[in-house]
Amino acid sequence: MSEAWSSTDGVLRMPSGTLVRGRGLRYPLPSGPTPSFGVYLLGKEPPATAWEARWLPWPDFRLPKDHRQAREVLREALSRARDERVEVACGGGKGRTGTALACMAVLDGVPPEDAVAFVREHYHPRAVETPWQRRFVRRFTVDTP
Repeated sequence: MSEAWSSTDGVLRMPSGTLVRGRGLRYPLPSGPTPSFGVYLLGKEPPATAWEARWLPWPDFRLPKDHRQAREVLREALSRARDERVEVACGGGKGRTGTALACMAVLDGVPPEDAVAFVREHYHPRAVETPWQRRFVRRFTVDTP
């Protein structure tokens, strides 16, 4: 890994050892290095950042508007996190962020039925807030388009 997080605030270690930071955009940017790449899960386009970013349209307490786009963006984020500082963020950093991190955990090898528990244990105990977000993770598979 060429770029590492110097703080553990919100950083989730995937089973492969890949690190991804989750956070809530309502809170100040954590101290330390900035991301190299960010994925922002919001109902409206986020403000510009000094680093490369992708906007994944995803209304609060809901699911991503385009499931195929979500898979592509999360796959890209996980791949880039092997060599870069990647963050995934929504407004509060729990529901949408937790759901995205759980889907990334599935892509990293966690069984879909265990991914929510994995993220709650290693990221935040209230991650993945709604029943439909939990169902989305359970149905998320590595090879589904």
